Amino acid sequence: MAQTPDPDSRRPRTADDFPYRSDLLANLSALILLWDSPAFQGKVLAQTGESIDQQSHATLRHLLAWGPMRPTALSEVLGTGASHVSKIIRRLEAAGWVTRSTDPADGRATLITLTEAGEAAAHGVYALGDRMIAEVLEGWSHEDVREYTALTARFVTDAIASAERMLERGLLPARD
Repeated sequence: MAQTPDPDSRRPRTADDFPYRSDLLANLSALILLWDSPAFQGKVLAQTGESIDQQSHATLRHLLAWGPMRPTALSEVLGTGASHVSKIIRRLEAAGWVTRSTDPADGRATLITLTEAGEAAAHGVYALGDRMIAEVLEGWSHEDVREYTALTARFVTDAIASAERMLERGLLPARD
């Protein structure tokens, strides 16, 4: 019987793994697949000596960026179920990093909010990201980093605007 390949194999993902006509999209897909992988993130965190898991890191990152969130919203952004989010929240509460409160907009709902210690921990998560990108760009000139950053900012602005249009009307027909 043939063995099924391990989907979490250690081989690097490259743009060649994605049959898009757009080299840009293929490269972005390879990057997103790598950096968004819970397995990759978990292994890097373990090698770094971090004591909390990848899902807790992601939760702290989202709460610092977006402020207090309902558990259902956290479940959506983390791509996991409500019971799993409850476990993550309990771990973060035990660490003293989040609190639960009643949502003032809807007394039936709960908000998860960072504590002062949670904000400090979340800033630590962002510091890890800064260290990661610094390592990636280590051999780049200041000018290359500046130019790439400007183009990336422009790309993100246009991608967000386009996403809003796609949500309204779907995708434009393909043009050959």
